[in-house]
Amino acid sequence: MAYDGFTTFNVSTQNGIAWVTFDYPPVNIQGLPMLEDLSKLADALEQDRDIKVVVFKSAHPEIFVAHADTNFLKDMSTTAVDRAEIEVMDLQATLDRISKLSQATIAQIEGFARGGGHEFALACDMRFAARGKAKFMQMEVGMGILPCGGGASRMARQVGLGRALEIVLGAEDFDADKAEAYGTINKALDADKIADHVKALAERIAQFPAESIEACKRTVYASIDLPITEALKEEAYWLYQSMSKTPAQKRFQYADDNGAQFDMENQRAWNDLVIGIQDVK
Repeated sequence: MAYDGFTTFNVSTQNGIAWVTFDYPPVNIQGLPMLEDLSKLADALEQDRDIKVVVFKSAHPEIFVAHADTNFLKDMSTTAVDRAEIEVMDLQATLDRISKLSQATIAQIEGFARGGGHEFALACDMRFAARGKAKFMQMEVGMGILPCGGGASRMARQVGLGRALEIVLGAEDFDADKAEAYGTINKALDADKIADHVKALAERIAQFPAESIEACKRTVYASIDLPITEALKEEAYWLYQSMSKTPAQKRFQYADDNGAQFDMENQRAWNDLVIGIQDVK
């Protein structure tokens, strides 16, 4: 499948991974061109079962993705709308599509990610940030509004109520180490180590079946919103989906042959065995 024709980023693919590099001078602003590109990218990825991991990074030396273009809201009506008339906005809908991709998505953040840029990162499944380079903020309260690209909605799910309100209402910059402590990113890494770390993780995930990656992702996301009984049913549902489309049964049989699963050396070596068993189709 071709991944070209984008104006705000470029895409390269290799070994089940799509590398999406934002490159939209001067500041990678999150405007309509970027949202249109992200929608086109989602169109392609939703049809591509060969791509299992998507990594988002930036060509800009100081910026991951900047805040949303102010033109989004500059012409917005100042008359309050009745709740019954509210519809999801384009920015929200686009980032929601990124969040719901069947592929694992990783943000490799090596620059500023404020406002909409931070919200884009929160829409990804995993986030890794470079020390001394990454900087985060939700500044919207100071502009007289609220984070409206999923930031107000996703933040508490990510970090808890009190911390979310601290970030949203404080409207202060915070760096990679503080982001790790807050829980808005998975890990802060030294700038010279982040690329290798993300690459190794992406390559590991990309070795696993696309169907089981999606099943894991759907189940974990469902667990955020559902009562435990319903979440367990969701687990069972996606178990059947993955079992029907992957060589899981063959791999279980392989693990059971000759008592392999009872071998202590195998128990010690699962970190490598889970990769080796990918050869069983």
